[in-house]
Amino acid sequence: MHSLKAVASCYRIATLGCRVNQYESESIEASLQESGWRPSETDQNTALYIVNTCTVTAKAAMQSRQAVRHAIREFPDAAIVVTGCYAQAEPQVFTEIAGVDFVIGNSEKHRVAAIINQAHPLNQQHPVVFCSGAHLLRELPPTDLPIPSGRARPYLKIQDGCGDFCTYCIVPYTRGPSRSLPPERVMEMMTTLARHGARETVLTGIHLGRYGLDLSPQTSLYELLKRIEAANAIDRVRLSSIEPKELHDDIIQMAALNRRICPHFHIPLQSGDAAILKKMKRPYTPELFKELVSRIHENISEAAIGVDVLVGFPGEDAAAFERTYHLLASLPVAYLHVFPFSPRPGTPASHFTDQVPASAVKSRCSRLRRLSQVKRAEFNQRQLGGVVDVILEERRDPSSGHLKGVSANYLTVLTNGPDDYKNSHVRCRLTGPLHPAGVIGQIIE
Repeated sequence: MHSLKAVASCYRIATLGCRVNQYESESIEASLQESGWRPSETDQNTALYIVNTCTVTAKAAMQSRQAVRHAIREFPDAAIVVTGCYAQAEPQVFTEIAGVDFVIGNSEKHRVAAIINQAHPLNQQHPVVFCSGAHLLRELPPTDLPIPSGRARPYLKIQDGCGDFCTYCIVPYTRGPSRSLPPERVMEMMTTLARHGARETVLTGIHLGRYGLDLSPQTSLYELLKRIEAANAIDRVRLSSIEPKELHDDIIQMAALNRRICPHFHIPLQSGDAAILKKMKRPYTPELFKELVSRIHENISEAAIGVDVLVGFPGEDAAAFERTYHLLASLPVAYLHVFPFSPRPGTPASHFTDQVPASAVKSRCSRLRRLSQVKRAEFNQRQLGGVVDVILEERRDPSSGHLKGVSANYLTVLTNGPDDYKNSHVRCRLTGPLHPAGVIGQIIE
């Protein structure tokens, strides 16, 4: 077991997986820095190495194990902490790896800094494990708000957990039931982010559309968005992934009428075949998904619609895949996130016998990724000549030297301007031509 040096030592964090994990790593950093730790600038002064793991797929789990072993090998004098979903699901995997000092599940992740500080110095001969059952969680714990430090578009986690138990997904077992951050706390944190220079916040969660249903009094994502809009707390709000049946007309209309709510919706489809969706235990049909996308496009023609697709789920034959492909090809979507299915131990789908050959999965993923490139190019082309709201980032694009930003409808926009414009909110006319790094725009306001 390693001994931690003085509390004012240096740390590193490696983060795998989703936006929620990224946010939680930043929150851990905020807690560490509050207690005197500082980020490591050299390999030699790293006293603490935290790996925030993911286990959503077998590949993600493998990458998490690799990250832990890399940390042990490259930082032999550092205390090694393993946290996140994999640590929650299978803590014994990491207690058996020589060199791991702490295994801290999601249930205790908000206490990582406190656990580290209280454990100084370390004398144990085996890893210290903090991992109570995720199913027992009933509310979001208080966490330190990551301060954006010049980032114009930080994340803000407002919800955690999921109770849907899709047959391929381990997340309900690693994050517990849906829990929401009270709206008063959301507004407080958003105001703090804006005060530190944030222009946009991305509302994130594991099951964002369930926001507020566990609170007393009960509320909803729509009611929270109304409150954000009325408070004028921040320039812009973007939603992360939201389920098809939970993207209601009131949210679509709010985005259509209000420039503060980004016209950008990331909606998981997973499969365009009705039988596969039923086998996945997804609570919608291809027809519902098609109608939803069409309705968004009719109300907000410039809206960016992104789609998650899971390829090679057990039982997906060639015809089922073609139904998925042709559904997506027919819809006005802007991009696809394509994931190959891999059996995740602990989920029902890992026991399904009709697995799809790896060669077929690879070929189908390639086709959908090519379709995504076509869809993105078509979407960008449709926007030329229009005017968009752009939040400029703190760094210029290295390939072109232009200022670089993101529009409300999720276009990467490149524009000329002085450094004073960094981290600012501007209006740009999209003049083109299209550039490999984004769409060329001209600042008009």
